[in-house]
This record gives sequence, C-alpha cells and structure tokens, in this order.
Amino acid sequence: MSEQTFVESQRSFDDLGTALHEVTFVVVDLETTGGSAANCAITEVGAVKLKGGECLGTYQTLVDPGCAIPPEITVITGITESMVMRAPRMEAVMPSLLEFIGDAVIVGHNIRFDIGFLNAALEQQGRPRLPHRSIDTLALARRLLRDEVPNCKLGTLADRLRLSHTPSHRALDDALATGDLLHYLLERAGSLGVTGLDDLIVLPKMAGSAQAKKLPLTDGLPCEPGVYMFLDARGEILYVGKAANLRSRVRSYFSTDERRKIGQLLRETKRIDHHVCRNGLEAAVLELRLIHKHLPRFNRQGTKSSKYPYVKLTLDERFPRLSVVRSVKDDGALYLGPISSAKRAKRVIEAIESAAPIRRCTAKSTGTTLRPTCAPAQIGVAACPCSGATSDDDYTKVIDELLDTLERDPARLLAPLDERIEMLASTERFEEAADVRDRAEALSGALRRSRRFDLLRRAGEVRISIGSAWAELDRGLLVACGAEGETASLWGDELAVGAPTPIPAGATRLPVPRRDEADELLTIVAWLERNAGKVRLESVGGVLVEPLPRIPTYAPQDSSSAGRATERTGVGAGRPRRRRAGVGTRR
Repeated sequence: MSEQTFVESQRSFDDLGTALHEVTFVVVDLETTGGSAANCAITEVGAVKLKGGECLGTYQTLVDPGCAIPPEITVITGITESMVMRAPRMEAVMPSLLEFIGDAVIVGHNIRFDIGFLNAALEQQGRPRLPHRSIDTLALARRLLRDEVPNCKLGTLADRLRLSHTPSHRALDDALATGDLLHYLLERAGSLGVTGLDDLIVLPKMAGSAQAKKLPLTDGLPCEPGVYMFLDARGEILYVGKAANLRSRVRSYFSTDERRKIGQLLRETKRIDHHVCRNGLEAAVLELRLIHKHLPRFNRQGTKSSKYPYVKLTLDERFPRLSVVRSVKDDGALYLGPISSAKRAKRVIEAIESAAPIRRCTAKSTGTTLRPTCAPAQIGVAACPCSGATSDDDYTKVIDELLDTLERDPARLLAPLDERIEMLASTERFEEAADVRDRAEALSGALRRSRRFDLLRRAGEVRISIGSAWAELDRGLLVACGAEGETASLWGDELAVGAPTPIPAGATRLPVPRRDEADELLTIVAWLERNAGKVRLESVGGVLVEPLPRIPTYAPQDSSSAGRATERTGVGAGRPRRRRAGVGTRR
C-alpha cells in the first residue's frame, strides 16, 4: 500500500469532537473573603448559561461565609457583613448551583481560582469534586490577545474589546462580562481552525507561533483510532505513531509536548497522513509494520530490529558453549531471542553461567587437543572439558540438564540466582545483589518472551473478535482484519508481513522467529493480554494453552520493601533501574 493523504473534502463536526455551537457553557464567578480556598470562604456566586451565542439563564446569590469579611475585601467588592447576614450558607446554595451547571463546560477568568473554592466547599460537605471540563478565558486571552493588550485582566479586556457588560467585582456582572469575552475569543480561535471543544481546551497550551501555523495540517484528522504519519517536503516519513483519538493525539504535539525533538519534527513536517483502524490491535500492528518498512528518523522503538542479537548454545560442536550472535543458522544449535541489545544478551549468558557449570572459554572445540585449564574452572565455577578436567559424558550431562531447564523448567536454573541474591542482600552487599538480580531478570525476561512467542505460533490459525471487529492470526501474525460484514482485508501487499517462520510437524523446539516477526508477536501478545476480558476467541487451528510452569519475574522494589514488581517483556525493554534499599523481588 502506498502512503496517501486521507483528507476529506469537508470535515464534519463529528470529526472535530463536539462542535462549539453545540456546547453548553456555564460561566462562573465567585466573590470570596480572600485568595486561599483553604482558609477563606465564598460570599457571592454568579453564573450565566450560554449555548450557540445565546444566554439561556443566569444564577446569582449572596452567600453567608460563616466568618468576618476583611475590610479590604469589602472595599473591592462592596459586599458587607450586613449584606450576607441573612444569606444562605454554601451548603444550602450548592444543590441549586450544581443543578444549574448540570453537565455543562465550566468557564471562568482564572477558572482554577473558582473551581478551587467550589471543590473545597464540596469536600467540606462530603460531596465529590467537580468532574466537569473547563475553559479558562484568562489562558485563552493570553494565547490569542497578548500582543494587543497591556494585560489580560478582565477589566482591561472589557474596556479594550468594548464588551457589552462591564465587570464590577460582583459575581454576576463579572460572569456576564466573562461570557462576552468567551464569545469574542471563540471568534478569534476560529481563525486558527478551532471549531471543536477538544481543540479549544488544548489551545491555551499551544506551543510557539511557528508550530501553531501548521495546525491546518491536522484539519483532516478524525476523532477515531488509527495510525498517523508525519512527512517532510520530499514525502519521506519522519515519524509514525498510533492513537485512540487521531485528532487529539496529533494536535497534542503542537501543545503539550515540549520535548526538543518534537520541535525539530514539527519544523520538518509538511504533511500529516493517517489511516483509520478498527481497534487498537490493528493500529499497533500497522504502526509497527510502517516503522519496519520506513525506519523513520524520529522513531526509536521498532527501528533497531535488524540489529537484535541472539544467545546461541553451540550444539554443533563437541563441547557446547554460549555466545552472542547476530544471525540464526540451521545448524541444530539452540537460539534464544531476539534480545533487545548485545549488552542484555551478555547478561543472559552471565545468568546462565552463574547457575550452570557450562564452559566459558570461547575457542571452538572440534579436535582432541587438550588446552590449559581456564580460570573459571580453576576457581570452580565452570567445567573445563577442553583441558580434560571434565569428561565428555559428564559435560554432556551438564548440557542435557541445561537444555531441560531452559525448555521445561527455568525455575531450576533461576534458583541458584535467587539464593545468591538473598545471600548478598543479607550481608548488605546491595550493589552485587542488584547485579545478580539484573542477570536473573534478563534471563527470565528472555525466556518469558520466547514462551509467549511459541504459545501463539503453536496455535496456528486463530480468529478473534472484539466488539464488531474481527482479526485473523496465522502463527501469531496478523493476516486479516475487518468489521462485521466485511470480507478479509488488511493494508495491501506492500505492508504485508513476510510469511510466518515455518514450524516443522511435531517439532518440540520451535525455530526462533525473525527479528521483525518477534516485534509483531510481542505487540500482539501484549495487546491480547491487556484486552483479555474483551476478546472473544472464535476458532483455533492448533493448541492455545500453556502447559509449563510459570517463569518467575524479577524487578527492583520500592525502598519500603512493598514495591510492586513490574515485568519488562518488550523486545526493546531496557535494564531496570537499580535501587539501593530494595534489591529486587521474585514472583
């Protein structure tokens, strides 16, 4: 499939989220006894309900704050203690105010101040905090008008913009003036392509003007799940990502994301394409295949698959040993991987060598010439068959036991590492214990990934459904997907993944997957695990069950020793951070 721009000739309001002319706004303004919601109280509430440029109603009441009103506040607002003496308390006002607000979007000039006082009052009454979305006209004015006015105070804006209502530090007057300001700002925002509520909420956080000028590039993006692509002037794909809401996610690059590389990405971007997907599985796989095909400069994850190494047990020589290799051959050896990096692969080897007395010398053993005893053998941590110190039969038993533990019960291989971790931790040698833990985590992570790969590959052809969409897998790879009533479809031959690695009939040891195949297997397994409660299994061609014992996981734990262990399963996962107080945990 060739990349193309999925831009409709005209956008519908559904694509933009809720259209602004359909949104009900309630502008709220409060007068209080001071500036802190923690120790001050509300003295007056004013609100005005707006929709489509029309006023639907107003709300105004004085409130007995239950405390004295400072003289300086009376000077500003004109509200005296005698005025609020017979006014209702806030607990009596709140029910009618919440009814007036309903499910509207709350608006205010410095809205955090007003919402802070309202939430404080709600908490005092044992009520939940306000869940409403909000718009701050102060932040909007700073974004849209800062170069045209000396400051963005409500009084200044009302005077400079000649608003219909004049703020007076009384709640309803200020709410009406803020409503006028909101309508003016909505017109200004429209010139930037803001016609939906989601866009309006994110507008105050918009980055520099150079980036904001490129907002029209997002005009064709719908509020649907899918994959997006940033392209440069030559049509080269710079970055590929996936999103549950394409429009919201892509527009966030122009606002909330301040990473340095994002600025460079936006400077080079000339076009933004997208592909709508039926669900997260289709989006995740499409994203991965696009990354593998184009290797975008601004993507990191998924672009290094061609460099993934493997751990090899050289069963094709007289005295097998472990090594890190970059390619898989049909030589009868045992391969574990692919693994995220050579450094991590070496840690896997270190973990195995710490638990099994496999030889550590790197010379290929093919003849009968004896060699000097290697250093690890001299200190008793490894066998040394090359020197004659270990017989062929004894070394064969070492290898057979190692194969059995790797393929059937890795817990036996990890047990010596557990004992080593406990011993080191008990003697407060935490750095050494953390190093052993990291080896154990690298090994257990690699084995868990391999087991996950094999589980789906042995299942053969699998059909699943989620909601009204369905997907078909073949040996763990996505081969077709669609919605109810659609025929099988994917994205065309250009993005079709290579045929799954063949599995010989009756094979007990599956061949390792290709590097790109492993990435997709891991992506699909992770998605299935996250959505296990939503997925319906319709058919399985092989066996989809895990008969082997569970492989323990290792991760650093919190200093309180109650930290939750986290499992790093991604091919691109890095080494866990080392903690001084908590060496790790096994589960």
